[in-house]
Amino acid sequence: MGPIEGLLIDLDGTVYLGRELIPGSDRAIDRLRDGGVPFLFTTNTSRMSRSDISASLGSMGLRVDPSEIFSAPVAAARWLRDEGVRRIHLLVADSTREDFAGFEITDDQPDAVLVGDLGAEFTFERLNAGFRSLRAGARLVAIHRNRFWLTDQGPTLDAGPFVAALEYASRQQAILVGKPSPAFFDAASSLLGIRRQGLAVVGDDLETDVLGGRAAGLVTIQVRTGKFDQALLDEAPPEQRPDHIVTTLADVPSLFI
Repeated sequence: MGPIEGLLIDLDGTVYLGRELIPGSDRAIDRLRDGGVPFLFTTNTSRMSRSDISASLGSMGLRVDPSEIFSAPVAAARWLRDEGVRRIHLLVADSTREDFAGFEITDDQPDAVLVGDLGAEFTFERLNAGFRSLRAGARLVAIHRNRFWLTDQGPTLDAGPFVAALEYASRQQAILVGKPSPAFFDAASSLLGIRRQGLAVVGDDLETDVLGGRAAGLVTIQVRTGKFDQALLDEAPPEQRPDHIVTTLADVPSLFI
């Protein structure tokens, strides 16, 4: 394992939970900034645009510029542009639509159906419209396929189950552009200008953060907050366990500063 040159830091469950910062998160970010450690916040959150995520963090007391956030919707827009896709059928929250400026948003013969987290707006009508676009030849693209996320009311279905429903109905395998896709980590590495082997991913989710990071060749650091599940960790074979386990994000700077 080589020296850590930069960090990819998950947000929900790592930096904050619900509407509050996890204690010590702000101090950890301050230490990283003061130490000159390059980092990006990397998130699968698809209910908010990058600018809205920045504003939300600011309301919690953490100053973050939108350029410091690499979200799965931003990764999706980048992938679509690289693929030459211009006409897209969006199944995303209204806030997230600003991340797709420059695309033609349509449900009339789109090139791709892009699925994020719509929450209660995942109605039969919207899913069926997406299904019909897929039947007409559009590609199925998943911003992410997280199974659930943690809200103030408890575990809540995320986009993954609805991606699976569209896969089953359309007989297509979705193209994944968010975590744990290696392409997501490649893009984040490129943005930071640091080779993947010099990056560490910090997160609470064994599947999207740890396994995704390991598959991309990154050092992996798991926090015992958010989705952390000791039982899952105990069942994981050695090659699927994180390189480091810390109590919270507040402990991360001490690993290499």
